[in-house]
Order: sequence, then C-alpha cells, then structure tokens
Amino acid sequence: MCGVKGIVLDASLLLATNDDESPSLRPAANYLLRKLRYSNIKTGISYGPDLSAPKVRLLQEIARLYSYNCFVFKSSAIDNFVSEVSLEWGGNIGSYMHVVSSYKDEEISQLISSGWLITVLRSPGKVSDVEYTPGTENLSKIFIKKLEELPLTICHLNKKAMGKEVKTVGYLMKPSREEDFAKRGAFPLNPTPNGLIFVALNYELPISWQLQDIDGVLHKATDDIITVEMSSSSDFENKVTYTEGMQELQRYIRYHPDCRVIDPFSNIYPVLDRLKIQQILGGLENLNSKSCSKIRGPHFLKVVDFREPKLEDKLADAKLSLPNIVKPQVACGVADAHSMAIVFKADSYKDLNVPLPAIVQEYVDHSSTMFKFYVVGKKIFFAIKKSTPNADTLIKLAEEKELKPLLFDSLKSLPVDKDNQQQSQNKDNKQIDHELVTDAANWLRRVLDLTIFGFDVVIQEGTGDHVIVDVNYLPSFKEVPDEVAIPTFWDALKEKLNGKQSTEAAILL
Repeated sequence: MCGVKGIVLDASLLLATNDDESPSLRPAANYLLRKLRYSNIKTGISYGPDLSAPKVRLLQEIARLYSYNCFVFKSSAIDNFVSEVSLEWGGNIGSYMHVVSSYKDEEISQLISSGWLITVLRSPGKVSDVEYTPGTENLSKIFIKKLEELPLTICHLNKKAMGKEVKTVGYLMKPSREEDFAKRGAFPLNPTPNGLIFVALNYELPISWQLQDIDGVLHKATDDIITVEMSSSSDFENKVTYTEGMQELQRYIRYHPDCRVIDPFSNIYPVLDRLKIQQILGGLENLNSKSCSKIRGPHFLKVVDFREPKLEDKLADAKLSLPNIVKPQVACGVADAHSMAIVFKADSYKDLNVPLPAIVQEYVDHSSTMFKFYVVGKKIFFAIKKSTPNADTLIKLAEEKELKPLLFDSLKSLPVDKDNQQQSQNKDNKQIDHELVTDAANWLRRVLDLTIFGFDVVIQEGTGDHVIVDVNYLPSFKEVPDEVAIPTFWDALKEKLNGKQSTEAAILL
C-alpha cells in the first residue's frame, strides 16, 4: 500500500436532509470539509445522476468554495468514474479513497480491483463485520462510526504506508488559529519532506483512541483555559482550569510518557503570568557584559489594589514614572487578559478599570517601532512593526480627554501616532544589536524550555536599551514568508519528537 493520495466523498455523507427544495449539509460534513481543505490531499465530491438539481447545486457550490472537484458516480459506469478521477488528479503513487454511507458488493469489488480504498460510514446501531482500528490488516474496506474519524483514519493509513520513519503530530488549538496555520500548508495529512503527518485532535472522539498511533501532541493549551486564579501560591498548575477535553488529554499524557508534548504544559505556565515573566527577564542582566547595548525587562510593580494608600511611593521605588502601562497579571487564555491602560496621572489609579491583580510596567519611548522576534526550534526570525507613540505624543492625545487613562485591547487596537508613521525600516534595522538579541533568545529558550515562542523588543530612545516587553507561546510568526517559516516549523517539531537538543540559534536576517 502507498498511502492515500485522494479522497472522494459521496453526497449521502454530506447532505443533512431529504428535502430536495432546501438541502443543507450535516454538521459533521462541515467539520470534515474544513479539515480536508488544506490537508494536501486531493478531495472531491461524488453524486449519482438522479440527484435533484437543488442538491447538485449545493454540492457544486461547496466544491467551488473549498476548491474541490465534483464527479458523477454511476453504478453502471464505474470504469468511467475511475478514469475521470485519475485523469483529473494524475497517477502519482498512492491510492484513491471513496467514502460512502452504503455500498453494493459489485461496486466495491470493481473499485478495489482498481486499487481504491473504500471507507464506509456505518449507520448508528448497525453492526459491521469489519471495523478499522490502528493495525487492521484488511485495509481495502474500512468502517468508521463518525465522519470526524476520517482524518485520523487517513493519518493511520499514510503512516502505515510510509513506515516507521514518519512521525504523526496531533494538534489542538482554536479553529481560527488552526486555519491560520493550515492555510499556510503547515498541517498536511501527507508526509512533509522531513517525514511528519499532521492530524487535528477532536474532543468529540475519545482522546485515548485518537492518541494510539500519535507520536506527539502540538497544543495551544491557552485556547482551552476556562479560568486562571492568581494567588500567592507558587503552584501555578493548580491555578489554571482547562476544558474537560484538555483535562482528558493531560491525564492521558500523564500515564503515557512515550507520547511527546510540544511543549509540556508546565513549561507554558510562565508565559501565562506576566509577573513570572518579568521576574525571569531580570536574569537578562547577565548578558550585558560583552555589548555596548543593554538588554533588559521593563521596570514593573505588581498591584493587587489600585486604591492602596502608598501606591505612588511604591511606583517611585520601582523606578516607575508616569505615564505607565498597566496590564492584567494573567497574560492569556481568559477574555480580559489583553484589557490594558496607559495611565498619565497618579490619581487616575483609584478608578482604573483593569483586571486585578495587575502589573504596572514602565512605558518605554521607542519611536513607535517594535521588533517582533520568533524562536522556532534552532532558528530565530524577526519583523519590524509599528507600535505606540512616545509619551509626549500620547500625552497630547490624552489632553483632549483631560489626561484620563487610555484604555485599549492589545489584540484589537493600539493607540498610534497618525502623524508619525513614516520611518525607514533600514534605519530601524541598524538600531538593533542582533548579537545581543540572539544571546537573549538562546537564553530564553534554555530558561523557558519552549520549542516555539515569540518576544517583543523595543529600543529605548536616549539610552539605546533593548527592552523585552512581552513573551508569548506558539505565535503565528505570520510575518515570516511561508516558504521559510513552514519548513523551519516542521524541522523544529521533528527535532522535538526525536528528542534532539537544539543548538544555539542565530537570527535570520
């Protein structure tokens, strides 16, 4: 067997009702169509010649939306169907799969004799003589219970065909993030050049069943956080409440250490806590001996009550002068983690609407320019982005509203200087000390022990200090061209699955 190179989904799997006038898709069909869209496996839809015109129009519209093919399937002309698919998709190595809800033995025999695989969606309550599980030897005819099982079934078949050198990665993240990665070609069901197969894990199916043949799990666990309780306890793991599905995954991994996690859940806890990250960044001081520039974290203060009487004195002791930027201590995973404020007057704190506990952070004048760095395995990339203006510009903007705190959501919009948006990126690039930031990136990788993470650097006007103002886990690194980013991403995951230690990285300019 040579793996699955193309899939044809029968109309009976996709259509929800028998209503010929107002046909619709079943929910599981929508899920499957999305998963196959960027799988790097040819996908088509088949229907019989007697299907009603409204249903045909719906299927053709779905095919157009997802860039799929449509094929007419006639029981009396199966050879024509096979020839049409082969002509449309080519004859490269591998097998085509026809996924149906029912079949006739003579049809199945003809397709199997042509080298096709047949997958049958078993009706609820119906007992079949063959049911697919990893390791099944009868692979020409496979039965599944739910459409959601199909991507994992294909994953298992492809791994079996390609041999032990291929590693499978199950991934979990919110749909919008998954699509951002998938449409860049990051999650193919066919093996990548370095031997990885990707399959989405689904909380609607038993996690233990899905992970039987998975070599590693790539997760964005922060997408599955329900609550984070900040307290004085140092045991951060007990502060985070995950969805039931994520808890099931964690339990499985706890008892199956051979299933690697990218990255261990305990390793991402520091990036959930802005206080912890600030404390970690204090260790950057040890990197400043061999460079003219200095890299550091911003000055900061944790606040549990904006009305505490000596707050102004505490801010001064922490080397914090106005304006300040105020952020929730919880850095991600909850709805208001990105609700921030820039404060211009000390007496504004008493009525400040930022979730507590909070981190008051130094506002660094940085000429509206931010450097976003991405550490992907042993490689480092960066992009130059526009950022918030200097304090004097912010104050002018705030004077129109009597210097009231400037509230914003950092994921949606940032206050910008509309009159000072034109700066040369070449000039910006020359300002940054690449060797110093490379040292910092490698140091952070060792301390955090993360495979893929990002951090933001601003350069302070006057001093030239390189200030790391944010650290985040599994960023999209969307500014890096796909042809560079995705192979690097695959290499980083493969090294992690193989247990190799990354060498010191250098920034790719």
